[in-house]
Amino acid sequence: MIDFFCSLNPLTQTIIASLGTFFINSLGAATIFLFKNINKRKMDILLSISAGVMLASTFFSLINPALDYGKHSLLMCVLGILFGGLLLFVGDKIYNTKDKTNMLVLSMTLHNFPEGMAIGIAFGAAINGIPGATIMGALTLAIGIGIQNFPEGSALSFPLYKKGNSKFKSFLISTSTAAVEPIGAIIGLYLALKLQMLLPFFLAFAAGAMLYVIVIELIPESMASKNNNKMAIYLILGFIIMMTLDVALG
Repeated sequence: MIDFFCSLNPLTQTIIASLGTFFINSLGAATIFLFKNINKRKMDILLSISAGVMLASTFFSLINPALDYGKHSLLMCVLGILFGGLLLFVGDKIYNTKDKTNMLVLSMTLHNFPEGMAIGIAFGAAINGIPGATIMGALTLAIGIGIQNFPEGSALSFPLYKKGNSKFKSFLISTSTAAVEPIGAIIGLYLALKLQMLLPFFLAFAAGAMLYVIVIELIPESMASKNNNKMAIYLILGFIIMMTLDVALG
């Protein structure tokens, strides 16, 4: 199965991986049809693990290959991380709204786009033979994004339902926030293949955006739990799991 996936062309690989993350988000959103209320403790655990998984993916699949690229890679990496984080910071400021639920919808949509770009850029880096960048590394990055998409889908569909929307409408809105991921992935792949000299910057840019999501969205949400010390352990566990997968498969 893995060999078959590796034999596909980069565009097909990118589409499959990004559609997979979108599908997992939809699964998370679909929990609204199964339960009336969300188990906060279980969701905090999932978010903590997701934060660790994303953190490991950010370093091993994006930052590390960017640093290994060659001349001026450190400078390009620094600039890329900075601009990636600033983009989402500015986006959050622009789309700030008093309605907490609407803000959540806009925020998740804004954050999902660079996550999709990260997938496409990672596959493009692997195809271009960037040191440290592999198809399996790109795939594990997509897996990491997919894992955190499940609790994100649930975390949005339930507030929408409580606000007065039907379960189906809540599901559709929550799912739509991840629809931008395949679009971002295709754009990321295009940039990686057409502007190869800027690949370290693009890799780091995606890393910066993902770091922003981890710090602003995943960690605060999970650490709001009364058992935040345990949540920290789950975060570390998620990091170890993804680090192991990335190194073993990459």
